[in-house]
Formats: sequence, C-alpha cells, structure tokens
Amino acid sequence: MHPIHDVDTLLLLAVMMSSKRRPAELVEIVAAIDLNQGSIPSASKLTQAFARLAEHGLICSGGDRFTLTPAALEVVTRLPKKADAAERLFTIRERLGSYECPVPQATIALTPAQLDAAIAAYRASARHTGGNLFMPRPKPERATRRPHSRQDSRRDKPAARGRGGSR
Repeated sequence: MHPIHDVDTLLLLAVMMSSKRRPAELVEIVAAIDLNQGSIPSASKLTQAFARLAEHGLICSGGDRFTLTPAALEVVTRLPKKADAAERLFTIRERLGSYECPVPQATIALTPAQLDAAIAAYRASARHTGGNLFMPRPKPERATRRPHSRQDSRRDKPAARGRGGSR
C-alpha cells in the first residue's frame, strides 16, 4: 500500500482497539485515536484515511459501524504487547509497506460533517464523565487524629529525665 500516511496507521490501530468484540462506532474510534495519540486529526484527514483504507480492503463498514477485514487483522496481529503507541504505529506502518491489495474495494462514504459530529460527541462525553480514579484525593480541611495512636501518647507525655541517660 503506497503512499502510507500517519493517519492511516493511527486509524488502523484505533479501529483494531475499538472493534475487538463488536464493530465500532465513530465515537469509539475517535476515543481510541485520542488515547493513542493524545490529539485528534482533522475530520478531512480522517475522511481521506477511511477512504484509502477501505479502498485497499482493510476496513469495512456495516451501517454506521466499522471493523477490520481479515487482511487488516493479519497486518495488526502480534503487535508487541509492552510497546508504546509509537512503536506499535511504526510496526503497523512497516507491515502496510509490504501489503498489496489484490483487488480494489469500494470506498466508505463518510463526510467530514459526520466525523466532526463524532469528535464533538466524544469531547462532550469526556467532559461529563466522572473524575479520573488515579487523581489524588483532596485533603480534608481539618486533620483528624486517631484517639489512641502511639504518636499522640508520645506527644502528650513529658520527656523522661533522670536515671538511665548518658552522662
């Protein structure tokens, strides 16, 4: 498959991640793109990537959901598990370089407006979800002390003086 764009490999990885159990909706694919890259490419670039990958027989659609074809599954299988997203994208890019489509397929007709709506829906859902569980909890205003802790008993007693000390 030539030429290979960065958006193509990113979209292929995102579709793989979001369609493991069932075909993925556009919002789920956008969420996977954001998870991998930290930003979302423009709707026009994503539209062109969908068209290129569908034409090469790597993505198929069933209504408003998308999944990988068996040829695409061969490209993305056995990715390094402990690799970060950049290494995975590089591996997919290498494999796409050697991939040849036997017969051109029909393209997927997505409009930039559909992708803009999916991006807006993803951003709206990201704002309204609960807080991240990994964020530190806020400290209480007043520190509460346990009534019978060892630290409290040492603080309240005066220091022992007299015998047994060093001279």
